[in-house]
Amino acid sequence: MTVGVREQPRGAGSPRPRPGARPGLVGWLTGLAVLAGVGYRLWLLLHAAPPTNSDEATMGLAALHIARGEGFPVWFYGQQYMGTLEAYLAAPVFAVAGGPSLLGLRLPTLALYALFLLLAWRLTLRLTGDRWFGLLTVALLALGSDRIVKNQLIAGGGYPEMNAAGAALALLAVDLASGRPGGRLARWAAWGLLAGLMLWVDPLVLPYVAATGAVLVGFCRRELWGAAGALLGAAALLGAAPLLLHSLLTGRNPLHAVLAASGADASAGWADRLHGGLVLGPALGMGFCAPGQCATWQLWWALALPLLLAVAGVTAWRAVRTPDSGTAAVGPGAGSPRVAAAVRLALVLAAVATLGAYTVSSSAGLTPVESSRYLSCLLISLPALLWPAWAVARHGPRPGANGRHGVGSTLARSVAVILLAATLGTAAHATWRAAETVPATRAAEARHTELVRTLRQLGVRQVRADYWTCNRLTFASAEQVVCAVVDDTLQPGFDRYPAYRREVDRAAAPAWVAPAGSALAEALDERQRNTPGSLDLVTI
Repeated sequence: MTVGVREQPRGAGSPRPRPGARPGLVGWLTGLAVLAGVGYRLWLLLHAAPPTNSDEATMGLAALHIARGEGFPVWFYGQQYMGTLEAYLAAPVFAVAGGPSLLGLRLPTLALYALFLLLAWRLTLRLTGDRWFGLLTVALLALGSDRIVKNQLIAGGGYPEMNAAGAALALLAVDLASGRPGGRLARWAAWGLLAGLMLWVDPLVLPYVAATGAVLVGFCRRELWGAAGALLGAAALLGAAPLLLHSLLTGRNPLHAVLAASGADASAGWADRLHGGLVLGPALGMGFCAPGQCATWQLWWALALPLLLAVAGVTAWRAVRTPDSGTAAVGPGAGSPRVAAAVRLALVLAAVATLGAYTVSSSAGLTPVESSRYLSCLLISLPALLWPAWAVARHGPRPGANGRHGVGSTLARSVAVILLAATLGTAAHATWRAAETVPATRAAEARHTELVRTLRQLGVRQVRADYWTCNRLTFASAEQVVCAVVDDTLQPGFDRYPAYRREVDRAAAPAWVAPAGSALAEALDERQRNTPGSLDLVTI
């Protein structure tokens, strides 16, 4: 049995196929889905969810320094990779608001999510022409499990902007490769600028840059030899300018830092890598699991994803090999059928490359739950992955040689419907589980606010604390409380911003801040027992 997209033949007088019987209704429903997705995430932000951490606070401190004109960092503090685009986006918000805040830091990431949602909808229409499928794509992306909303809303570096950039690159590739007139040079410049920016911001999106770039080379190679190619190259250099200039001035290669962060200098067994990369990773990274864990039944996506990749890849490859003159258009609003198929194939190959690179890294084996964030770009490929299943569910597979559909056709259609329903249902369940954690997150944020208020009342301005307390405390206090990192043995730890340690070391009597019951608190209790009266204990 051959499963594929059934396209109605068009003669000279036959009308173009309509993607939906009531486009007005599907338009309203799509708009409501967009508002629901943005509204859900705004509700999360207003309740201090998802929970923040010291790494996000580090980006907030960079934004604060930019807003004050005190510094213009190229990289995330304490490392030589991951550009600080999010800090530059948040700095104007801090300047207008008169100071830093968690909400102000995250408002640009919310805007980036809204942009991604609109770009994904437009990309789906350009690739398929089916407005109802566009609604399904938007509805899935409007949902948000714990891992998904963390990737999209936490300003921890790279993740919020990658999906919007990847969808924009694919959409620009469709327009350019299909020869869409008007503003072509501007589109070439935009593609190059985005590609360069992503090279600086985070290399995780590079498979999508390479795949969509290959489509442009395949369909527009002659145009690239002229002004378009020169403009694209200049724009790419401009986007990557922070990375290039820093590398030239310091002689440091950011690729080495990226490999070290991916776990290249650590070891994990292949069994752990394969389990983390191919079993846990897809379900966690694409939004089908509860916070921090995956139930066995939620791992069905690990079986479905390889099949979807294979079917989507084969279907797109066959369409690419079919000349446009003999192939019906996919639907109103779609680009050239061969170009649309080529971009779908590019999205599938980029997803395979992303999944493969993650699986072979030690991060997949060592920290599979937290490291599943490295698969966040797979959401860009969602329209290409689900399109064959949607086409079969809606129109059925291609008829046989006798022009009829048999029992296999009914079975294929039923399987496709079940798969799509399970995808939507599992993602909705994970979203509900994520929403259940909001009251606890809000309470934890209130306790942290009380900690900052108490330190201010006590007149404490310099403290020592663990890594996950330090920069969060400094950011929440707008640098009124400065913190230096210590480990569990009270020895100096990893300070992402060394100036804070220097200030703490100069202080006459810096305080210690430790979570109750932590190893650091036990070390301080031991010190107090050995030298009674050396510390005044305040419990908050």
